[in-house]
Amino acid sequence: MPRLSDSMEEGTILTWLKQVGEEVAVGEELVEIETDKANMAYESDVAGTLTEILAPEGETLAIGSPIAVVGERDGTGAAPAAPAQEEPAAEQPTPAETAPAPEPAATASLKDSRGQDRVKASPVARRLAKERGVDLATITGTGPGGRIVKKDVKEATPAAPQAAGAAGGETAKGETRVQELSKLQEVIARRMAESKATAPHFYLEATVDMSAAVEGRKRLKAATPEGQVTPSFNDMVVKACALALKEFPKANGAYKDGHFELYSRINVGVAVAAQDALVVPTVFDADRKGLSQIATDARAVASKVRDGSITPPELSGGTFTVSNLGMYGIRNFGAVINPPQAAILAVGAIEERPVVRDGSITTARLMDVTLACDHRILYGAEAAEFLARVRALLEEPLSLAL
Repeated sequence: MPRLSDSMEEGTILTWLKQVGEEVAVGEELVEIETDKANMAYESDVAGTLTEILAPEGETLAIGSPIAVVGERDGTGAAPAAPAQEEPAAEQPTPAETAPAPEPAATASLKDSRGQDRVKASPVARRLAKERGVDLATITGTGPGGRIVKKDVKEATPAAPQAAGAAGGETAKGETRVQELSKLQEVIARRMAESKATAPHFYLEATVDMSAAVEGRKRLKAATPEGQVTPSFNDMVVKACALALKEFPKANGAYKDGHFELYSRINVGVAVAAQDALVVPTVFDADRKGLSQIATDARAVASKVRDGSITPPELSGGTFTVSNLGMYGIRNFGAVINPPQAAILAVGAIEERPVVRDGSITTARLMDVTLACDHRILYGAEAAEFLARVRALLEEPLSLAL
């Protein structure tokens, strides 16, 4: 079982893409694996014949456990098909450093090693189709290059009744249905519990006058060519945090095993609500990107989260997190730190409220933010200075373009 993310401890075999006796080339997709952060197809790093499958579909194994054997045609010289990768995912090339592979031509299928058609679909879509007994070949994909995504499978078939859990006995609370957690939900539950149990949280609140930002975005939207992305207020928050993180290195670091880790890159995670889970994809090098690029990157990874095509590298390497619930009308809230990061900024709604200026009552567009900090690395005064800098940048949005 390979290590496919920095926090991965075990993985679940979803679908074997090769069968015993088939040839495997280096870089060819061998198996789909569910990790703590995403479902992905694992590409073999050895070549030969798949001589034995050791882990059946649905089995969960720890990192480093043998899952298959690839060897010569006569069965000699066998080698593990997927040796554990000891390097943390954050050390591997990220989307900011490597060019993405080109999309195949728009088609719903690919050729496998036997020259037969294999339907082109995301791992999540494949698993859902398998659970519902649906032939993927009968579905038209709406994803990139004709790729079938989860939405396509859901729209093509009705959900199986009580597929997510089993009914229990009747009690005073009514019928109890036990719902099993997905791998991602298990990891979220564990990491959030660990965060609150091990990281001494403290919270700082501030109110940001977004009046200038609101007016500036109106002009920006009017000047944006049709078809191009207009930066959102959350994109402005990401940029302001990235610039402030350059000035306050410990806010861009982590406390680990009795020492501080301070990172040279500023990678801001943006919390995105996925189905029954919260996923935090990363905007890499946000301090070096303009608002338009941040907007483009943020929308791209959010879309991948929702259609199930996000990859572990796009979920790794974050050094700070922004969580925004303003679109739900939430004024303020305290978020849980995404370990091992030093802090997370919770962003509320922008509201028109009364304010007093020069002795007169007027209104302003105000936004409440709450910074949750790990007191082992960020202390009160430094955290307050960091938050004040974020506020100053947002209240003078022209500075975000400098």
